[in-house]
Amino acid sequence: MSGNEIMEMSQSRTELGKIEIAPEVIEVIAGIAASEVEGVAQMRGNFASGVVERFGKKIHSKGVKVELADEGVIIDVYCFMKFGVSIPSVAQKIQDNINQALLNMTALQAEEINVHVVGIQFENPKQDQEVEEDL
Repeated sequence: MSGNEIMEMSQSRTELGKIEIAPEVIEVIAGIAASEVEGVAQMRGNFASGVVERFGKKIHSKGVKVELADEGVIIDVYCFMKFGVSIPSVAQKIQDNINQALLNMTALQAEEINVHVVGIQFENPKQDQEVEEDL
């Protein structure tokens, strides 16, 4: 299967028709589920998604790549972690949260959920000083 194919839900065939899920839907579900985990600073995006977000549109699939393979759905998540968190623990929570969200919303079980930590985000002392000055 290629990455742009639509996944047909075989168990969802009814007399009314069939149900298909686009990979982009799985990307959005995984992106939101990953960004909800405590310890994730942000998802990795590219230049285009950064420009679009500056204009106020939120890109929920940023940092997520979905591949529909013969053996199942393979999800790769690219994220930045907050400084001081346990990376293995947060990565496990990301995998669990994505798996649960995908199961609840689509009844699909991911074959693999690979978490790629691409950076660490440190606290910005400049922002902390601005908050204190406002008080």
